[in-house]
Amino acid sequence: MRVFHCGHCQNLVFFENIVCIQCGHTLAFLPEIGMISSLDAVSSSEWKSSLTGSLYRLCENYSQHQTCNWAIRAEDPNELCLSCRLTQVIPNLPEHTEAWQKLERAKRRLVYSLLTLGCPIESRDDDPDQGLAYKFLADSPMLDEAPVFTGHSSGIITVNIAEADDVERERRRCALHEPYRTLLGHFRHEIGHYYWDRLIKDSPRIDAFRAAFGDERVDYAAALDNHYQQGPAPDWPESFVSAYASVHPWEDWAETWAHYLHLTDTLEIAADSGLSLRPRRSDEPRLEMRHTIRQSHPFERLIDNWLSLTYLLNNLNRGLGLPDGYPFVLSPPAISKLRLVHETICDLNKEESLSGTIGAYRRQCESGNSPEKSELANVGA
Repeated sequence: MRVFHCGHCQNLVFFENIVCIQCGHTLAFLPEIGMISSLDAVSSSEWKSSLTGSLYRLCENYSQHQTCNWAIRAEDPNELCLSCRLTQVIPNLPEHTEAWQKLERAKRRLVYSLLTLGCPIESRDDDPDQGLAYKFLADSPMLDEAPVFTGHSSGIITVNIAEADDVERERRRCALHEPYRTLLGHFRHEIGHYYWDRLIKDSPRIDAFRAAFGDERVDYAAALDNHYQQGPAPDWPESFVSAYASVHPWEDWAETWAHYLHLTDTLEIAADSGLSLRPRRSDEPRLEMRHTIRQSHPFERLIDNWLSLTYLLNNLNRGLGLPDGYPFVLSPPAISKLRLVHETICDLNKEESLSGTIGAYRRQCESGNSPEKSELANVGA
C-alpha cells in the first residue's frame, strides 16, 4: 500500500478515506492508476479527478450504501467498481451491514495488491469460465443445515461472515492454535487457490511447483482429515511457512501466496513512507528502501528487506506489550517457495499485457507520457 495525498491541498489521506479532513474534497480510489484522487462535482452523478482530469462516477456501493470508496470511469456501463462487482452474494441487510463493510474493505485491499502485482482480475460476468466471484454467507440458525465454510471452489470464494467478527475470529484462532488469523489474511489465502488454478494447474510451471511444494495429486480430503485428527508434524517449521501449509501442497501454495502478499504490501508502505534502518553495528538488521517495491526487484532484496522490517515490527510490538506482529520464522525451504511465487508473478507480467492496470500506468508516468507525471512519477520508481 502506498502513501496517498489529497490532490487539492496535499494533505495526507488513507486508502479507506472518503473525504479530505483538511479541505473537505470528496475522495475516491481510481483503480486504473492505483491512486486516491480528490474529486470535483461536475453534475449530480459525475465527478472530475484532480489527478487524471477524467470524469468518474462513484461506485453504487459508495453512493448508496457507504460501503465502498472507489470510482468508475464515466463511460463504464457498470454500476459497481472493479472490486464490488466481484461479489455475487452479500449478507442480509441491515442485520449484517457492519460485517459486509468489513468484508468489502478487506477485499479492496486485496484487489489493490493484485492490481499492483499485475495479476489478472475478471469477474464471473466478464469471464464465465475463469472469472472470480465472492459469496459472503452467514451460518443458518436451522440446525439441519451445514455450517458455511470459508473456501475456494472453481473461482467461487465463499467467506463466512463470522470471520468479520473480531471476537469470534479470535476464538477460532485460539481453538485452532493459530499464531495469526485476520480477515485480510483469509482473502489473501483463498485467492491463492484461485491463482493456482489459473497460473499453475495444467501449465508449464507444474513441474517446478511439484519440485518445491510436492505432488498435489495426493488425496486432499484424506490429508485434511489427518491434519485435524493428528495435527501437523512436529518438524513442520523446517519446511513450511505455517502449520496449515503442511496439510497438502494446495494449502502450502495458498499459505505461501498469502505470505507473499503480506510481504510485498507491507514492504511497499514501508518504502513509500521512507522507512530505513541504520544500525550502529554492522551485524544488526539494516533497511534501505528508497523506492516502492516492484516485481523487477531481485527476490533476494525483497527477502533481506522483509527480514529487517519484521525484526523492527516485532520489537516495536513487544515495546507496546503486544504479541509479535509477525509470528513466523522463514526456513530456507519456505523462502524457496516464496521465490517460486515471486517468479510466477514476474513471468505473468512478462507474458500478459498490463494495459489499463497500475503497472502500465506507472510505466507511462516514468516515460513522461502522462499528464500526471509530476504527481505520480515516483509511484513505481
